[in-house]
Amino acid sequence: MSARVIAGKAKGRRLKLVPGDTTRPIMDRVKESLFNILGDIGGTRWLDLFAGTGQVGIEALSRGASAVVFTDSARAAIQTIRDNLAYTRLSEGATVQQTDAFRFLRETSVPPFDIIFVAPPQYKELWSAALTAIDAAADRYLTAEGQVVVQIDPREFRETPLQHLALSDKRRYGNTLLCFYERPVTPA
Repeated sequence: MSARVIAGKAKGRRLKLVPGDTTRPIMDRVKESLFNILGDIGGTRWLDLFAGTGQVGIEALSRGASAVVFTDSARAAIQTIRDNLAYTRLSEGATVQQTDAFRFLRETSVPPFDIIFVAPPQYKELWSAALTAIDAAADRYLTAEGQVVVQIDPREFRETPLQHLALSDKRRYGNTLLCFYERPVTPA
């Protein structure tokens, strides 16, 4: 399996994968669908939790995102992200932190994000724990129009009780499910 940048400044650049089988890179067609759904992301701020190869955040930078924070706890993943950023020449606007996603959410103070992408190791309920943590402090983590996008295996999905966010869309691509969460629209 290979990964590449689909569009933007670094279009066509092949990305390194994290050695071993600890990460599950997003398939190109799923990544392309994700960015088609999101539309114009120029100037947006992203958080790529459990970043792995960094390919979603790198795609965002290539398409004009102003900033992406990449987090992963694995040293090999962090080195892969740094190598991929250097190879694509997209290091400007990128912040790479080797840290546990939950520690980052608890301890880091950063401006809110427009998009938070959550794609943790499968079958460990980490996606719902991360979503719940983000929901608990949605104003701190997300801009008013911000979204959380979760990538999981469809068998992992379950309704998660949330106070500030709601599931707004769900798209299945084979054995990948993308779930979009945002603040519910309140009638005027």
